[in-house]
Amino acid sequence: MFYLLILLLQMKLIKHITELNKAIHEENDLGFVPTMGSLHKGHKSLIKESQKFCKKTLVSIFINPTQFNNKNDYKAYPRNLNEDLKILRKLKVDFVYLPTVRQIYKNKKFPQIILKKSQKILCAKLRKGHFEGVLDILNRFVKLISPKMMFMGKKDYQQYFLTRDFISKHYETIVYPCKIIRNTNGMALSSRNKLLNKTDLKTSGLVANKLLKLKNSLNKKNGLNNIKSKKLNELIKKFKKNLINEFNIKIEYLEFRNLMTLTTNLDKKPFKLFVAYYLNNVRLIDNF
Repeated sequence: MFYLLILLLQMKLIKHITELNKAIHEENDLGFVPTMGSLHKGHKSLIKESQKFCKKTLVSIFINPTQFNNKNDYKAYPRNLNEDLKILRKLKVDFVYLPTVRQIYKNKKFPQIILKKSQKILCAKLRKGHFEGVLDILNRFVKLISPKMMFMGKKDYQQYFLTRDFISKHYETIVYPCKIIRNTNGMALSSRNKLLNKTDLKTSGLVANKLLKLKNSLNKKNGLNNIKSKKLNELIKKFKKNLINEFNIKIEYLEFRNLMTLTTNLDKKPFKLFVAYYLNNVRLIDNF
Protein backbone atom coordinates (compact mmCIF):
# COMPACT_ATOMS: atom_id res chain seq x y z
CA MET A 1 0.00 0.00 0.00
CA PHE A 2 2.78 2.41 0.95
CA TYR A 3 4.68 1.50 -2.23
CA LEU A 4 1.63 2.27 -4.40
CA LEU A 5 1.19 5.60 -2.61
CA ILE A 6 4.82 6.52 -3.36
CA LEU A 7 4.34 5.65 -7.04
CA LEU A 8 1.16 7.73 -7.16
CA LEU A 9 2.98 10.73 -5.68
CA GLN A 10 5.77 10.39 -8.24
CA MET A 11 3.40 10.56 -11.21
CA LYS A 12 1.33 13.69 -11.73
CA LEU A 13 -2.07 13.30 -13.40
CA ILE A 14 -3.07 16.35 -15.43
CA LYS A 15 -6.60 16.87 -16.73
CA HIS A 16 -6.72 20.58 -17.57
CA ILE A 17 -4.58 22.90 -19.68
CA THR A 18 -4.04 25.25 -16.74
CA GLU A 19 -2.66 22.34 -14.70
CA LEU A 20 -0.47 21.37 -17.64
CA ASN A 21 1.01 24.85 -17.99
CA LYS A 22 1.72 25.02 -14.27
CA ALA A 23 3.32 21.57 -14.14
CA ILE A 24 5.68 21.82 -17.12
CA HIS A 25 6.32 25.53 -17.73
CA GLU A 26 9.90 25.24 -16.42
CA GLU A 27 10.67 21.89 -18.06
CA ASN A 28 13.14 22.31 -20.93
CA ASP A 29 14.20 18.67 -21.26
CA LEU A 30 10.83 16.99 -21.67
CA GLY A 31 10.10 13.84 -23.65
CA PHE A 32 6.58 13.39 -25.02
CA VAL A 33 4.86 10.08 -25.82
CA PRO A 34 1.41 10.59 -27.38
CA THR A 35 -0.90 7.57 -27.03
CA MET A 36 -4.54 6.61 -27.35
CA GLY A 37 -4.27 4.34 -24.32
CA SER A 38 -4.75 0.59 -24.13
CA LEU A 39 -1.02 0.43 -23.51
CA HIS A 40 1.22 -2.51 -24.38
CA LYS A 41 4.94 -3.35 -24.61
CA GLY A 42 5.30 -1.15 -27.67
CA HIS A 43 4.21 1.90 -25.68
CA LYS A 44 6.48 0.85 -22.84
CA SER A 45 9.45 0.85 -25.22
CA LEU A 46 8.61 4.41 -26.34
CA ILE A 47 8.45 5.56 -22.73
CA LYS A 48 11.77 3.92 -21.88
CA GLU A 49 13.40 5.64 -24.87
CA SER A 50 12.05 8.97 -23.65
CA GLN A 51 13.40 8.33 -20.16
CA LYS A 52 16.78 7.47 -21.67
CA PHE A 53 17.07 10.66 -23.71
CA CYS A 54 15.12 13.20 -21.63
CA LYS A 55 15.14 14.29 -18.01
CA LYS A 56 11.36 13.96 -17.63
CA THR A 57 8.60 12.25 -19.61
CA LEU A 58 5.00 13.20 -20.32
CA VAL A 59 2.55 10.63 -21.70
CA SER A 60 -0.81 11.69 -23.11
CA ILE A 61 -3.82 9.39 -23.29
CA PHE A 62 -6.37 10.75 -25.73
CA ILE A 63 -8.52 8.81 -28.19
CA ASN A 64 -8.73 11.42 -30.89
CA PRO A 65 -12.11 11.31 -32.69
CA THR A 66 -10.97 13.38 -35.68
CA GLN A 67 -8.53 10.72 -36.91
CA PHE A 68 -11.20 8.03 -37.17
CA ASN A 69 -12.87 7.93 -40.57
CA ASN A 70 -15.28 5.31 -39.24
CA LYS A 71 -17.48 6.08 -36.21
CA ASN A 72 -17.85 2.41 -35.34
CA ASP A 73 -14.06 2.04 -35.32
CA TYR A 74 -13.86 4.93 -32.85
CA LYS A 75 -16.50 3.39 -30.59
CA ALA A 76 -14.84 -0.05 -30.73
CA TYR A 77 -11.33 1.20 -29.99
CA PRO A 78 -10.13 -0.56 -26.78
CA ARG A 79 -10.19 1.52 -23.62
CA ASN A 80 -8.75 0.62 -20.21
CA LEU A 81 -7.65 3.75 -18.35
CA ASN A 82 -7.21 2.13 -14.93
CA GLU A 83 -4.87 -0.52 -16.31
CA ASP A 84 -3.00 2.14 -18.32
CA LEU A 85 -2.37 4.23 -15.21
CA LYS A 86 -1.04 1.19 -13.33
CA ILE A 87 1.44 0.59 -16.15
CA LEU A 88 2.52 4.24 -16.20
CA ARG A 89 3.02 4.32 -12.43
CA LYS A 90 5.24 1.25 -12.56
CA LEU A 91 7.29 2.89 -15.31
CA LYS A 92 7.65 5.98 -13.09
CA VAL A 93 6.35 8.38 -15.73
CA ASP A 94 6.53 11.98 -14.52
CA PHE A 95 3.37 13.41 -16.11
CA VAL A 96 0.21 11.91 -17.59
CA TYR A 97 -2.06 14.23 -19.57
CA LEU A 98 -5.74 13.20 -19.84
CA PRO A 99 -7.54 15.95 -21.77
CA THR A 100 -11.15 15.95 -22.94
CA VAL A 101 -12.22 16.40 -26.57
CA ARG A 102 -13.84 19.75 -25.77
CA GLN A 103 -10.72 21.01 -24.02
CA ILE A 104 -8.42 20.15 -26.91
CA TYR A 105 -10.60 21.43 -29.74
CA LYS A 106 -12.04 24.58 -28.19
CA ASN A 107 -9.15 26.54 -29.72
CA LYS A 108 -10.31 27.27 -33.28
CA LYS A 109 -7.17 29.16 -34.31
CA PHE A 110 -5.23 26.18 -35.57
CA PRO A 111 -4.98 26.06 -39.39
CA GLN A 112 -6.64 23.26 -41.32
CA ILE A 113 -4.27 20.44 -42.23
CA ILE A 114 -4.28 19.57 -45.94
CA LEU A 115 -2.18 16.74 -47.34
CA LYS A 116 -0.47 17.11 -50.70
CA LYS A 117 -1.54 14.85 -53.53
CA SER A 118 1.82 13.05 -53.33
CA GLN A 119 1.16 12.25 -49.65
CA LYS A 120 -2.18 10.54 -50.30
CA ILE A 121 -0.76 7.05 -50.54
CA LEU A 122 -1.07 3.86 -48.48
CA CYS A 123 -3.33 4.58 -45.47
CA ALA A 124 -3.79 8.23 -46.46
CA LYS A 125 -5.38 7.13 -49.73
CA LEU A 126 -7.82 4.75 -48.07
CA ARG A 127 -8.59 6.49 -44.76
CA LYS A 128 -9.78 9.94 -45.79
CA GLY A 129 -9.10 12.55 -43.13
CA HIS A 130 -7.14 10.16 -40.91
CA PHE A 131 -3.69 11.71 -41.11
CA GLU A 132 -5.15 15.20 -41.24
CA GLY A 133 -6.66 14.38 -37.84
CA VAL A 134 -3.38 12.90 -36.57
CA LEU A 135 -1.32 15.92 -37.63
CA ASP A 136 -3.90 18.33 -36.23
CA ILE A 137 -3.94 16.76 -32.77
CA LEU A 138 -0.13 16.44 -32.63
CA ASN A 139 0.17 20.06 -33.73
CA ARG A 140 -2.07 21.08 -30.81
CA PHE A 141 -0.19 18.87 -28.34
CA VAL A 142 3.29 20.07 -29.35
CA LYS A 143 2.11 23.68 -29.21
CA LEU A 144 0.84 23.11 -25.66
CA ILE A 145 3.67 20.96 -24.34
CA SER A 146 6.76 22.22 -26.22
CA PRO A 147 8.65 18.94 -25.74
CA LYS A 148 12.32 18.61 -26.54
CA MET A 149 11.59 15.23 -28.18
CA MET A 150 8.53 13.27 -29.24
CA PHE A 151 8.73 9.48 -29.50
CA MET A 152 6.80 7.49 -32.11
CA GLY A 153 6.86 3.84 -33.12
CA LYS A 154 7.74 2.77 -36.65
CA LYS A 155 4.86 0.28 -36.86
CA ASP A 156 2.83 3.07 -38.42
CA TYR A 157 5.78 4.26 -40.49
CA GLN A 158 3.68 6.58 -42.66
CA GLN A 159 2.38 8.33 -39.53
CA TYR A 160 5.92 8.81 -38.26
CA PHE A 161 7.07 10.00 -41.71
CA LEU A 162 4.33 12.63 -42.06
CA THR A 163 4.59 13.75 -38.43
CA ARG A 164 8.37 14.16 -38.60
CA ASP A 165 8.13 16.35 -41.69
CA PHE A 166 5.26 18.45 -40.31
CA ILE A 167 6.65 19.00 -36.82
CA SER A 168 10.18 19.81 -38.06
CA LYS A 169 8.76 22.61 -40.23
CA HIS A 170 6.86 24.25 -37.39
CA TYR A 171 8.71 23.44 -34.16
CA GLU A 172 12.12 22.65 -32.71
CA THR A 173 10.83 19.37 -31.31
CA ILE A 174 12.70 16.28 -32.52
CA VAL A 175 10.46 13.42 -33.64
CA TYR A 176 12.37 10.27 -32.71
CA PRO A 177 11.52 6.93 -34.40
CA CYS A 178 11.45 3.80 -32.23
CA LYS A 179 11.67 0.20 -33.38
CA ILE A 180 8.65 -2.02 -33.92
CA ILE A 181 8.00 -4.30 -30.95
CA ARG A 182 6.71 -7.71 -31.96
CA ASN A 183 5.05 -10.61 -30.19
CA THR A 184 6.89 -13.93 -29.97
CA ASN A 185 4.97 -15.12 -33.06
CA GLY A 186 6.18 -12.16 -35.13
CA MET A 187 3.10 -9.96 -35.19
CA ALA A 188 3.55 -6.26 -34.46
CA LEU A 189 2.09 -5.18 -31.12
CA SER A 190 -0.93 -2.91 -31.42
CA SER A 191 -3.78 -1.81 -29.18
CA ARG A 192 -6.14 -3.19 -31.82
CA ASN A 193 -4.75 -6.68 -31.16
CA LYS A 194 -6.97 -6.73 -28.07
CA LEU A 195 -9.94 -6.97 -30.44
CA LEU A 196 -8.63 -10.28 -31.86
CA ASN A 197 -9.29 -13.78 -30.55
CA LYS A 198 -6.59 -16.42 -30.10
CA THR A 199 -7.07 -17.84 -33.59
CA ASP A 200 -6.81 -14.37 -35.15
CA LEU A 201 -3.66 -13.60 -33.16
CA LYS A 202 -2.07 -16.78 -34.47
CA THR A 203 -3.11 -15.93 -38.04
CA SER A 204 -1.66 -12.46 -37.77
CA GLY A 205 1.68 -13.93 -36.73
CA LEU A 206 1.66 -16.31 -39.69
CA VAL A 207 0.92 -13.44 -42.08
CA ALA A 208 3.74 -11.36 -40.59
CA ASN A 209 6.25 -14.18 -40.99
CA LYS A 210 5.31 -14.79 -44.63
CA LEU A 211 5.72 -11.08 -45.41
CA LEU A 212 9.06 -10.98 -43.61
CA LYS A 213 10.27 -13.97 -45.63
CA LEU A 214 9.24 -12.21 -48.85
CA LYS A 215 11.18 -9.09 -47.87
CA ASN A 216 14.25 -11.10 -46.82
CA SER A 217 14.22 -13.18 -50.00
CA LEU A 218 14.31 -10.03 -52.11
CA ASN A 219 17.10 -8.57 -49.99
CA LYS A 220 19.20 -11.68 -50.65
CA LYS A 221 18.68 -11.12 -54.36
CA ASN A 222 20.30 -7.66 -54.15
CA GLY A 223 17.08 -5.93 -53.22
CA LEU A 224 14.71 -4.95 -56.00
CA ASN A 225 17.43 -3.73 -58.35
CA ASN A 226 17.35 -6.83 -60.52
CA ILE A 227 13.57 -7.08 -60.69
CA LYS A 228 11.73 -5.12 -63.37
CA SER A 229 8.61 -3.27 -62.27
CA LYS A 230 6.30 -5.48 -64.33
CA LYS A 231 7.75 -8.63 -62.79
CA LEU A 232 7.56 -7.10 -59.30
CA ASN A 233 3.88 -6.22 -59.79
CA GLU A 234 3.19 -9.79 -60.89
CA LEU A 235 5.05 -11.12 -57.84
CA ILE A 236 3.07 -8.93 -55.45
CA LYS A 237 -0.24 -9.77 -57.14
CA LYS A 238 0.44 -13.50 -56.84
CA PHE A 239 1.67 -13.23 -53.25
CA LYS A 240 -1.35 -11.13 -52.29
CA LYS A 241 -3.74 -13.66 -53.82
CA ASN A 242 -2.06 -16.51 -51.95
CA LEU A 243 -2.35 -14.67 -48.63
CA ILE A 244 -6.03 -13.95 -49.18
CA ASN A 245 -6.79 -17.57 -50.06
CA GLU A 246 -4.70 -19.09 -47.27
CA PHE A 247 -5.79 -16.85 -44.39
CA ASN A 248 -9.18 -15.52 -45.53
CA ILE A 249 -8.15 -11.89 -45.07
CA LYS A 250 -9.03 -8.72 -46.98
CA ILE A 251 -5.89 -6.88 -48.08
CA GLU A 252 -6.21 -3.13 -48.67
CA TYR A 253 -2.66 -2.72 -49.93
CA LEU A 254 0.61 -4.60 -50.19
CA GLU A 255 3.33 -2.36 -51.60
CA PHE A 256 7.06 -1.80 -51.73
CA ARG A 257 8.02 1.82 -51.03
CA ASN A 258 11.24 3.81 -50.86
CA LEU A 259 12.23 4.03 -47.19
CA MET A 260 13.41 7.64 -47.43
CA THR A 261 10.65 9.17 -49.57
CA LEU A 262 7.77 6.66 -49.53
CA THR A 263 7.67 6.91 -53.34
CA THR A 264 7.70 3.89 -55.64
CA ASN A 265 11.21 4.82 -56.83
CA LEU A 266 13.09 1.75 -55.61
CA ASP A 267 16.14 1.83 -57.88
CA LYS A 268 19.16 1.10 -55.66
CA LYS A 269 17.28 2.55 -52.68
CA PRO A 270 16.48 1.06 -49.25
CA PHE A 271 12.87 -0.07 -49.21
CA LYS A 272 10.08 -1.36 -46.99
CA LEU A 273 7.17 -3.66 -47.62
CA PHE A 274 3.93 -2.07 -46.38
CA VAL A 275 0.67 -3.90 -45.71
CA ALA A 276 -2.82 -3.11 -44.44
CA TYR A 277 -5.42 -5.84 -44.10
CA TYR A 278 -8.63 -6.79 -42.31
CA LEU A 279 -8.76 -9.85 -40.12
CA ASN A 280 -12.37 -10.48 -39.00
CA ASN A 281 -13.22 -6.76 -39.40
CA VAL A 282 -10.16 -5.60 -37.42
CA ARG A 283 -7.81 -3.45 -39.50
CA LEU A 284 -4.10 -4.21 -39.03
CA ILE A 285 -1.03 -2.53 -40.51
CA ASP A 286 2.64 -3.51 -40.57
CA ASN A 287 5.88 -2.94 -42.44
CA PHE A 288 9.05 -4.93 -42.94
